[in-house]
Amino acid sequence: MSQTPASPLEDEELRKQLETILFITDHPLSLEELRKLTGVKDMPRLGALVDQIRQGFEDRASALQLVEIAGGFQMATRPSYGPLVRKLFAEKMTMRLSTAAHETLAIVAYKQPLTRAEVEEIRGVEVIASLETLLEKRLIKVVGRKETVGRPLLYGTTADFMRHFGLRSLEDLPPIDNFKAEEPGAAPAPAGTPDPGAPAPEPNADAPALEIEAPAPSDSVQPGSEAAAEAEIPPAESPENALGS
Repeated sequence: MSQTPASPLEDEELRKQLETILFITDHPLSLEELRKLTGVKDMPRLGALVDQIRQGFEDRASALQLVEIAGGFQMATRPSYGPLVRKLFAEKMTMRLSTAAHETLAIVAYKQPLTRAEVEEIRGVEVIASLETLLEKRLIKVVGRKETVGRPLLYGTTADFMRHFGLRSLEDLPPIDNFKAEEPGAAPAPAGTPDPGAPAPEPNADAPALEIEAPAPSDSVQPGSEAAAEAEIPPAESPENALGS
């Protein structure tokens, strides 16, 4: 039996419901989650209305935008207003990561899933502290166990990782070839660019921490959510239990 087409009034009310949900959420929502929240089973209809909301912001040249990120949709301010937002929230708009944690995160992002021992083999140093930091900040998570002796834990990135770096999926990561060493005579790579495939020296405890602008994409900030004021990701549950070989 075919469904009766929705009337313009019904669509308008549903569009307002979707706009409300997308404004207030503090994380991206997939169409499936929007379906559950609204009770509407017609996924193409939901998708069309989400696109109407996105296009509406574009047509009005609004300071807000609807972004597709980390497998879902969420409202955000436009990157051009990032400096203004940072003035409002100052230090709360950044997540501080040490150089060691930043390099460890790059390795996990490009080589996942992999074990702690495999990360240490690439970096050339122990990474327990870095993994614990990344687990606490919910940038990585345990994704399973490797079917080998001891069945060590496997690590991968999270939806929060994609959100903070403005990625729709892991396929949006820059090609790893971009980080490889240049041929002799070529221009050097930009300072500070991590090479996920090269061993790292023993981390210097006095090295300055790297700051990640948050939340993503770019300098965008989700209006109406606590994330705008509290960009620091809450601790993961029992991260010490998530560290393995």
